[in-house]
Amino acid sequence: MTDSEDLSQSPTRSSRDRRELRDRLHGWLTDRLPDDAEPALGDVTSPDGSGMSSETLLFDASWNDDSGRTEHALVARVEPDLADVPVFPTYDLELQYRVMELVGANSSVPVPTTRWYEPDPEPLGAPFFVMDQIHGRVPSDIPPYVMEGWLLSASPAEQRTLQDASVGVLAELHGIDPTGLDTSFLGAAPDGTSPLAHHVEQQRAYYDWVRGDRRHPIIETTFEWLDENWPADEGPTVISWGDSRIGNVMYAADGFTLVAVLDWEMAALAPQEMDIGWMIFMHTFFQEIATVLELPGLPGFMCRDDVIDTYETRSGRPVQNLEWFETYAALRHGIIMTRVTDRSVHFGESEWPDDIDSVIPHRHVLDQMLAGTWWTK
Repeated sequence: MTDSEDLSQSPTRSSRDRRELRDRLHGWLTDRLPDDAEPALGDVTSPDGSGMSSETLLFDASWNDDSGRTEHALVARVEPDLADVPVFPTYDLELQYRVMELVGANSSVPVPTTRWYEPDPEPLGAPFFVMDQIHGRVPSDIPPYVMEGWLLSASPAEQRTLQDASVGVLAELHGIDPTGLDTSFLGAAPDGTSPLAHHVEQQRAYYDWVRGDRRHPIIETTFEWLDENWPADEGPTVISWGDSRIGNVMYAADGFTLVAVLDWEMAALAPQEMDIGWMIFMHTFFQEIATVLELPGLPGFMCRDDVIDTYETRSGRPVQNLEWFETYAALRHGIIMTRVTDRSVHFGESEWPDDIDSVIPHRHVLDQMLAGTWWTK
């Protein structure tokens, strides 16, 4: 990201034809429903301003059931086409489906109602699941919500209401006791390995997959820093949302209350600080973009002391080692940004620069974190 134009244009996400997807969805739904359902589908579209991982398809459908002809607003999440250089090497749609079922059944965290999981790639060319649409509004990634939009124009009190609701949902999620629940689909750590160590090893493998024959010095230096500064107490293991940021939350269309928690593809078993650090860092990422462009952004939003206070008050548990987890979040997002560049190069939208680490927009943040100066400014 080198100029404001890059931030206002959505990168290419998919080469799949929407009309063909509509026809194939219609055929699949016809087979899935009773013989007399006679389903009908409207146009298939995708949301703007977010997401570059699993494909999200929005569509309206109607069919006959016991109450007559019924209308349904639906969402399909589809595993991306490998030809489109997806962000992650694998997409476990069953994990996303099952974690939403688990969270919905064991907490008050609002998640969409799931309808069907389809593991067979034949109907759409890839596995997918279908859930109900929830209406509301989501802070935009492209252009970032720190540059324009409804959250930026909100009052400080409204922004704080949204912030507290977002942090509070983490406390509610982490309050689920995984003991006695079937969480095997989240990928248990091997014997003798902690959930945190397992998570970091998976990130090392992800980095190796992303980089190919490239080397990113800042990423490798950060892995070394994490090893050298490993938390003495990793804390309790919780169900981690994984991609815990406000761009994955839907808020009331006419307010700032939280109505749905979305995008669970990075869910795992991990310490609670994994989600807290990610939520803080992801705002930092966007705020730093605003700063570089000499825009005010939202400098008083998601401040770490406020986030910690809200989380500890709502959960009744202390937050520990947060600087380590913020650094880990910056590392993880740095790897993702190098993969985003791969996608952009694939679609002819950019080229690899001579300074390979310059594709990580927050490289200067990582430098300061490693030096220990980021939190003393």
